[in-house]
Amino acid sequence: MTSIDLNSDLGENTPDRIVADDGAMLGIVTSANVACGFHAGSPEGIRDTLAAAVAHGVTIGAHPGYRDYEGFGRNAMDVDSATLQAHVEYQLGALLGLAAGVGGRVRYVKPHGALYNTIARDERQARDVVAAVRAVDPSLVLLGLAGGVVLDVAERAGLATAAEAFADRAYTPSGDLVSRSEAGSVLHDPDEVSTRMLRLAREGVIRAIDGTDVRVRADSICVHGDSAGAIAMAAATRALLESGGIRIAPFAEGAR
Repeated sequence: MTSIDLNSDLGENTPDRIVADDGAMLGIVTSANVACGFHAGSPEGIRDTLAAAVAHGVTIGAHPGYRDYEGFGRNAMDVDSATLQAHVEYQLGALLGLAAGVGGRVRYVKPHGALYNTIARDERQARDVVAAVRAVDPSLVLLGLAGGVVLDVAERAGLATAAEAFADRAYTPSGDLVSRSEAGSVLHDPDEVSTRMLRLAREGVIRAIDGTDVRVRADSICVHGDSAGAIAMAAATRALLESGGIRIAPFAEGAR
């Protein structure tokens, strides 16, 4: 039986900026990418999400981003290597400590937003992020965009890697994500999203925004917690995958 992971970006809420229903999403996904405070979230809110992930038996991943709280980590930044590595190490250290405090353990790292997109193509910043992961805990798995530069960099550095696809994002014919600034870049229909992901799991193919098919290898599927209709999309995707004979399991369940 084919298996695949479902993940979501969580721990991003603060009292003045509620973006996701973490409790509901944790009842659906098998992995949680938990914010580390730079782009979103607060220490107490992040800790609550970590505790809920432990209670649900959901695998925990760190979700570090650029220091861009006002922009929700979605503004590209040309950060020098020493600063970027230190910022990622700082965020990882904070999340590892909070997770340990609630009886959990961080198993993987998935960078957030603009940092995620940048290291999919920028080898210098990819090396900085990989160096940070190795410095903090080289047993952590690096989760990145399927086909992205960072996965090659991480593998060369000896890190375990996993490739990711997005349920609620449109793809270009080259396999990149369509920019959020473009019309049709974010998907919202549960039936469309779940059908696309069943085809991905079975055939390794996603329909691109121009109607062509693009081949994508994925170990995990992300449904963004802050997308409109996120819970409905995640629930529909899980239900259709399982009814189609696809086992839903965390990609990092065997990580040491």
